[in-house]
Amino acid sequence: MSGDNGGEGATEATAGAAARLQKLFEGHRLTPTQRRIAHCMVRRAADAPFLSSVELAELAGVSQPSVTRFAVALGFDGYPALRRHLRDVAPDRAAPAPDSLNEYQQAVQEEIGNLQELSAALADPAPIEEAARLFAASPVLPVLGLRAAMGQAAGFAYFASKVHPDVRLLDEGGSMLADRIDGAVRAGATVLLCFALPRHPREVIEALAYARAAGLTVVTVADSAFAPVARHTDLMLPAAVGTGLAFDTVCAPMLLGRVLLEAMCDALPDAQASLEAFDARAAARGLFEE
Repeated sequence: MSGDNGGEGATEATAGAAARLQKLFEGHRLTPTQRRIAHCMVRRAADAPFLSSVELAELAGVSQPSVTRFAVALGFDGYPALRRHLRDVAPDRAAPAPDSLNEYQQAVQEEIGNLQELSAALADPAPIEEAARLFAASPVLPVLGLRAAMGQAAGFAYFASKVHPDVRLLDEGGSMLADRIDGAVRAGATVLLCFALPRHPREVIEALAYARAAGLTVVTVADSAFAPVARHTDLMLPAAVGTGLAFDTVCAPMLLGRVLLEAMCDALPDAQASLEAFDARAAARGLFEE
């Protein structure tokens, strides 16, 4: 019977390892290179206690001395001390995916692990509820997502517009982006929601810096708490992406967006009435096939 639960146990172990790493890194001022190493370790949470400094450097795309400096920045004498600590707090290595799984199945298993990690993070709903209050209180809600994040931003904006009075999708870069942020601020916006996924466009980072300078509170759904957008974000909501296929898979960020929508509906007093009014209009227009 134990074999039937091996996959579930492995994903739970991976989620737990990632949460422990996130907690270890919190509160430290890390350089961009060090954030890259931290991000890599979170994505490879189950393997992290067993990686050599050379292996970790290769995976993160940095130099071996950078890994050593990263460990020292976390308060350890060096990387061996960091690795011993990780082994002490997580002595049992998560079981690897069975060899019988093909690459597509492995990608699915990775996404299941990402969703398990998100579920563990949502045990504390306070950040979600805080974001929802900010969205509900803002007369205008700009939603930013460029390139790989366009779909997540558009999906959120589509549903949010059914309950929020003024949702503005910002899905095109260029010189007009700052103008549209300015327009949202003039119309009363107090917060901006950003979906940021790898590879992170420089325009997104610049737009978030501009938005904060304009007085907006920035809430960001990103693939990691150590993503480049973190330094221009007031409230970071991480949700890992899958990297097993040619293009990243983003089930966890999508689900987190829906969770934010649910919380925003709870925070908007007229949300239910707005949904019922839309349903009535849709029925009158024959909008959907039943």
